[in-house]
Amino acid sequence: MQSFYPSQIIEFLYCPRYTYFEYVLRIPQYEEKFYKVERGREVHDQKLEQNKNYLRKKIGVQEKWLDQYLGVQGLRGKIDEVLQLKDGSYAPLDYKFAQWKDKVYNTYKQQLYCYAVLIEENFDTQVKKGFLVYTRSKHKLIEVNIPTEAKDEIKSSTDEMLTIIRQNKFPKRTKFKKRCVNCTYRNICIK
Repeated sequence: MQSFYPSQIIEFLYCPRYTYFEYVLRIPQYEEKFYKVERGREVHDQKLEQNKNYLRKKIGVQEKWLDQYLGVQGLRGKIDEVLQLKDGSYAPLDYKFAQWKDKVYNTYKQQLYCYAVLIEENFDTQVKKGFLVYTRSKHKLIEVNIPTEAKDEIKSSTDEMLTIIRQNKFPKRTKFKKRCVNCTYRNICIK
């Protein structure tokens, strides 16, 4: 059974044609060329090795699991930290090589939504919130609400992605034309 990483689901939600180009035509993006992606991976790896007890105390962590690779039907991924809070609830925590700019970007939210689905299925619990740590803003900690509808959208997205792949289906592009400007497939995408 095919399963997807959160980054691939985020790409699909950004524009469904990412799935077509990457999985049907098998044209890689070569995102490794971009500095921020590379630097983010380096910082991410460093943060996983550092103990962030002060952040965990701030949000009432009872127990934690670091660098968790989890999978369910259609979805898999590595979560920086799975937290069990004092109230018994669970939450994902993700480190971002980014500055806090008074806004949580949709891509960050969608990644937390994916992690919520993984945690719910693997820990047999319900996830209602997650946390982001902005490493370039003195480790600013932000709490993000995770609604049920968002988790449902993640699950339905994996089904839609599988349909594109299995049926060799060329999907409609995103409705937001501005997204095409920085797309790695813009030179081969039919408008």
